Amino acid sequence: MEKVTGIGGFFFRGKDPEALNDWYEQHLGVRKVGVEYEDGSWWQDEGPTAFASEPKEAQGTGASEYAWRLNFRVGNLDAMVAQLRSAGITVMVEDTVYPNGRFAHLHDPEGNPIELWEPAGTDANRPPDQ
Repeated sequence: MEKVTGIGGFFFRGKDPEALNDWYEQHLGVRKVGVEYEDGSWWQDEGPTAFASEPKEAQGTGASEYAWRLNFRVGNLDAMVAQLRSAGITVMVEDTVYPNGRFAHLHDPEGNPIELWEPAGTDANRPPDQ
């Protein structure tokens, strides 16, 4: 069976898309999509990706009017949280350390929920069958 090889893009609407794209690039390092095809796109590191539908009331997804939650893998959660907080961004780090890693939560300037994940356990290593 042919399978997809990863997420090729994540697109969502914003009230001020240009400012929102700038925010993601400045604070999370997600390179903006170029104006010309030759400009290229953001390249992410290889690693685990959770892909799951959740009930409306799922913990951590933000207010029920949000239809999605973006989760970014990070190599060092504490360093990323410190960087964001030094820029005046409110970040909530979960106290619980889960078998698959640690998590933190924040919102972009338009209130969209973002989750940061520092993988651990079995998610920290690529399975041999993948």
